Amino acid sequence: MSTDHLTGQCLCGAVQITVVGAHDPRPGACHCRMCQRWNGGVFMCFEAQAEAVTVTGDVARYASSDFSERAFCPRCGSHLWMRDTDTPGTAYELMPGLFDAARDWTMRSEIYVDGAIATLTGDHPRATGAEYEAKNRFVEGDVK
Repeated sequence: MSTDHLTGQCLCGAVQITVVGAHDPRPGACHCRMCQRWNGGVFMCFEAQAEAVTVTGDVARYASSDFSERAFCPRCGSHLWMRDTDTPGTAYELMPGLFDAARDWTMRSEIYVDGAIATLTGDHPRATGAEYEAKNRFVEGDVK
């Protein structure tokens, strides 16, 4: 567990998430069909204790099962978290991509691997940001 101070935001900046307190800065990945449908592929999250998380901005919630919710920004659609709702004080499973600090984290776990749509290993074309941007349109100022 870590107690580093983290700040993150959705794509449009309307939702800000701050983590001050206990969290596990190692993402877990899930390849189940529900997560694939929500994310378009692999789902990744890291865990932060409820009391460590502060959220500002308008958040939309979807009850994806009888015991959990998935939250997103109603303005830009960025996925924010998945969380069990049947137990008070349950930890947040936050999207690492909202936090710049997550670029340096290592993986914690990977589940439902037998249902993965694709893996990131193998022999397929790869390009750095500079290589891709030399041939394609891109957003200036994107965080690298």
